[in-house]
Amino acid sequence: MMSIRIYQVDAFTDELYRGNPAAVCFPHESADPNWMQAVAAEMNLAETAFLRPRDDGSYDLRWFTPKVEVDLCGHATLASAHTLWESGELSRTEPAQFHTRSGLLTARPIDQDWIELDFPSLPPEQVTAPECLTEALAAQPQYVGLAAQNHIVELESAQAVRALEPDFDLLGKHNLCVIATSVSDDPEFDFISRYFAVPFGINEDPVTGSTHCTLGPYWQSRLDKNEFVAYQASARGGIVKVRVAGDRTYLAGQAVTVLRGELTEPALATLP
Repeated sequence: MMSIRIYQVDAFTDELYRGNPAAVCFPHESADPNWMQAVAAEMNLAETAFLRPRDDGSYDLRWFTPKVEVDLCGHATLASAHTLWESGELSRTEPAQFHTRSGLLTARPIDQDWIELDFPSLPPEQVTAPECLTEALAAQPQYVGLAAQNHIVELESAQAVRALEPDFDLLGKHNLCVIATSVSDDPEFDFISRYFAVPFGINEDPVTGSTHCTLGPYWQSRLDKNEFVAYQASARGGIVKVRVAGDRTYLAGQAVTVLRGELTEPALATLP
């Protein structure tokens, strides 16, 4: 039986056990989605990425939380690119190209071990705050917008963002994913955020690349600038550099490998 390589990588950090951990798996053939979901549940990380090479040197990429497959994931894409370069599967001079549910995404190495991701911009549309949202956050937003499945909520201060203790049961009951954000109180950063994604099986995601596809355009309009250094203020914490250019948002971060291993079950196993 051929082994199936799997890695665990901490993304959006250059320190072990910080940032957001992601698993990166290399099934040998087109894997059964039930099997991929079972592996993601076993890894029990915010996302597990599954990579399959194409003949042209690009890769098919899918992301699974422990609960569902998702359309876009930044930290597991960053982890995937890091793994391809570190393992020698791709030369560090080559960009990584990924075919995903969100179209073609690319990653390229930039200065000092940073990796830049080319992602779609997902600007929010202002909406009226659902009553259950303010109740679940126990906070009064200054702004509420909606982008894809995420409500973005601006609070009055960075301290208010850090102090949030959401009612996760209520967020889950109403199927609400929430990005909470404010201007940073640390001059090193432009804005901070936290992300609660209960419907995806994640109470709080440590560092989320995809939410910055919304945060970037939002703070572009608020701060009248195109480039930011952002901090996601979870318990693990992580730094994301953001550059907004029209309908694309470029996210830069670092990554570090935590472990390398192999799965013992063939990737073509069909599970109920």
